[in-house]
Amino acid sequence: MSTDHLEPAAIDLMLDDCTTWAVVGLSGDPGRTAFEIARLLQSRGKRVVPIHPRFATDDDTVLGEKGYATLAEVPFAVDVVDVFRRSSEAGRFADEAVAIGARGVWFQLGVVDSAAFERTVAAGVPMVMDTCPAIEWRRRG
Repeated sequence: MSTDHLEPAAIDLMLDDCTTWAVVGLSGDPGRTAFEIARLLQSRGKRVVPIHPRFATDDDTVLGEKGYATLAEVPFAVDVVDVFRRSSEAGRFADEAVAIGARGVWFQLGVVDSAAFERTVAAGVPMVMDTCPAIEWRRRG
């Protein structure tokens, strides 16, 4: 696979210019990587929106933010859809991100779906795949 999925301009757009991040797969388990990265995003001034199919009531919150079962349920604009799901399940979230008008899609380290990448970029939405915001911020110094 080429490194097009690590396009510096897409990484910069999402890390620097996007503030609202929907984190797909984020639950309230502090032992999960998604929780750690969501906390990092918050520490960097990002608003985190938890997305997990178990969220069904207004009482479902993670890191102080209301959770939603699907991206379509989020009642405000989402800048980045950050996906912590198996590669075999991730593509549908990229498609949903395009459908809700997200400005970018980020597939976490180990999450790879080349067909989803091609569809997303072809729809005009920048996408980053198989890396983590923590890694990219560290690369910047």
